[in-house]
Amino acid sequence: MRVIAGTAGGHPLAAPRGQATRPTSDRVREALFAILGPPPPNARVLDLFAGAGTLGIEALSRGAVQATFVDSARAAVTCIRQNLAGVKMADRADVLQMPVHRFAQRLARAPGQSRHHWIFVDPPYAAGADDALILLGQAPVLAIDGTLVVEHDRRSPPEQQYGFLAKFDTRRYGDTELAFYRTNPDAR
Repeated sequence: MRVIAGTAGGHPLAAPRGQATRPTSDRVREALFAILGPPPPNARVLDLFAGAGTLGIEALSRGAVQATFVDSARAAVTCIRQNLAGVKMADRADVLQMPVHRFAQRLARAPGQSRHHWIFVDPPYAAGADDALILLGQAPVLAIDGTLVVEHDRRSPPEQQYGFLAKFDTRRYGDTELAFYRTNPDAR
């Protein structure tokens, strides 16, 4: 596993030991960032169920100015910090060890304070992301021109809409699917 492109392109990334973390494959990450294109100016990124932090680190490498990583597993948080230190981006990142739904509750209670240009949601496939997506959809936490991406098993797709979040595209890579959401201010 490595950073695909940008200032840290080619740098190897570690993954937490064991079966609890399923890092996004290089192939899927490369396709995802080809779809997203370069980050907008002053882009802020949120990497939920961050695992090894590969999505957030890829975004930082490609020009995002700040990333927040959230994972409940101590091993994942330790790995993210090591990966950030290895690519020399720790000063542009916040790493939080807490359940993602608790973090999403915090964001929903403080709408507008935390607008992110890209939000990556990559839960363990068995757990799903509905609880977090319901909370994220309750408050405008995604920038107006932002994109939220859910990585999921193709047999368990997320809903078309979660409050302010409306699905606008889906891409399939084997058993993995990426669902893309935008802010729909008229939704509720």
